[in-house]
Amino acid sequence: MTSTGSFVIVVGFDGSENSHNALTWALDEAKLRGGQVRLITAWSKPPLAWFPAVLETAAGEIVAEDSPEQIAQTLQADALKTAEDEGVAATGQVVHSDSPASALMDAAKDADLVVVGSRGHGGFPGLHVGSVATQIITHAPCPVLIVRPKDD
Repeated sequence: MTSTGSFVIVVGFDGSENSHNALTWALDEAKLRGGQVRLITAWSKPPLAWFPAVLETAAGEIVAEDSPEQIAQTLQADALKTAEDEGVAATGQVVHSDSPASALMDAAKDADLVVVGSRGHGGFPGLHVGSVATQIITHAPCPVLIVRPKDD
């Protein structure tokens, strides 16, 4: 257990359906344990991979596309609002990192549990466990829970 005496659960949140499932599980567990949730949303911008795009809507309006950082901040704010609505103490961190797994492991150094979805937004939908979950399972400094999608 952490030095604060409260059970700390680190949750990786990227806005994917699996990360929503992980967040739900972590919030339920935090309520049962009287714990707190630490939400981590990592974003990266490969060199020259994103430029502000100006788009025209169907109504003829001109809008600017959000940056990866703005998207991550919006996702984080929504997740924190969900935790607040559930009555769970939560903090959040938006991290600029080329390795979401490293960002999660750094945040988990003093945590009791890391919770992530089995897959995120990665490009290989056939995988049962994504690259971030695999790295967390292998290298996390505390116990890990991988939340799989619910069967239909």
